[in-house]
Amino acid sequence: MIPPSLPATLRAALEQKAQGLSRSDAAVRAATISQTYRGGGGSEAIRSESDALAYALARMPATYAAVVASLNAIRKIRPEFAPQNLLDVGAGPGTATWAAAQAFDCLDEFTAIDANPALRTLALDLLSTEARLHGVRYVQSDAIAGFRDRTASADLVVASYVIGEMNADRLAALTDLMWAATRDTLLVVEPGTPAGYRRILDLRRRLIAQGAHVLAPCPHDRECPLMTSSNEAGAVPHEENASKQKAAADWCHFVQRLPRSRAHKHVKGAELPFEDEKFSYVALARTPVRQRPARVLAQPLVSKAGMRIKLCRADGSAGIVTIPRRDKAAYAGMRRIGWGDTVVPRASG
Repeated sequence: MIPPSLPATLRAALEQKAQGLSRSDAAVRAATISQTYRGGGGSEAIRSESDALAYALARMPATYAAVVASLNAIRKIRPEFAPQNLLDVGAGPGTATWAAAQAFDCLDEFTAIDANPALRTLALDLLSTEARLHGVRYVQSDAIAGFRDRTASADLVVASYVIGEMNADRLAALTDLMWAATRDTLLVVEPGTPAGYRRILDLRRRLIAQGAHVLAPCPHDRECPLMTSSNEAGAVPHEENASKQKAAADWCHFVQRLPRSRAHKHVKGAELPFEDEKFSYVALARTPVRQRPARVLAQPLVSKAGMRIKLCRADGSAGIVTIPRRDKAAYAGMRRIGWGDTVVPRASG
C-alpha cells in the first residue's frame, strides 16, 4: 500500500518554497482560508502565491493521506485496475494528482481542472519537480464549465474536497458531468463530518440510479444502513442490540494518521508529530466487482473477553460482531484488523 506521507520530491519542493517564509504569517493565512472553507466558501480566500503556499503547507499532507487511503481501498478491491489516464477535478495544488501517480505506475496522462489561478500556478511549479508529471494539463476553469467545454474522459476521475463548496443543484450537475467523463472509476473524497457524509451519500445514490456500482467503502449498492433508524436486518452471530444507533449519531467515515513535518506543525500551530485526518469517500465503477467483503466502520474494541468489530456487510446491514478470545482461530485471524479494513467476518462461541 502507498504510505500516507507526501512523496519525497513533493515534500522537498514544498520545503524549498517555504524557505524565508514568515511562518506566523503563513499560519494566519492558512487559518483564514480554513475558516472560509468551514463556512461553506471556496478558494476565493486564496488570492496570492503566499496564500496558495500557506494552504498547501497546511492541507496538502492531510488531503494526500485521505486520497491515498481511498486509492489503497480501490487497489485492494480491484488489484487488476490499471488506469491509463487521470482527471483531477477541483485539483487545487494538485494533491490528488500526486496521490494517483504514486498509486498507479500505469498512469501516463494527467489532466487537472480548477478555477483558482494562484493554486494552479503553485501546482504547476510543484508538478514540474517530478519528471513523470511534467506533462500535466491543468485547465483553469470552474469545474462545471471545464467539463462542458471539453469532451475528454478518463479511466480514473478524482474529486477530493470539492463538492462541499457547492449547493444541491451544482452538486447534481457536477455529479452527472463527472460520471459522464468516467470511463471506469470515479473517486470522491470529502471531510469525515456528518455533512461530508451526507454529500457523499447524495452523490452515491444519484449515480447508483444511473447504473454505477460501489467499489468502496460500501460492500453493497443498497441504501446506507447507518441512515436507517436501526440495523435490524441481516443479524449475525453475537449481534449487539446496543450498537443500533440513530443516523444523527452515526455516519460512515474513516481516519488516516500522517506524520507532520516541521513546517506543517508550525503552520497548523500544532505540537504533535502526527495528525489524524478524518474523511468520507466513495469509489464507483462502471462494472461490478466480483466480491466485496465487509468493511470495518470504527476502531475495533479489544477487551479481556475478545474483540467487538463494527461492520458494514454485503447484505446491506451494519452492526457489531464479537470475536471471543476463546475462539482462538477466529481471534487470531482478526486481531490485526483496523478501522477501514475489509474482512470476511467469522464469529463463533
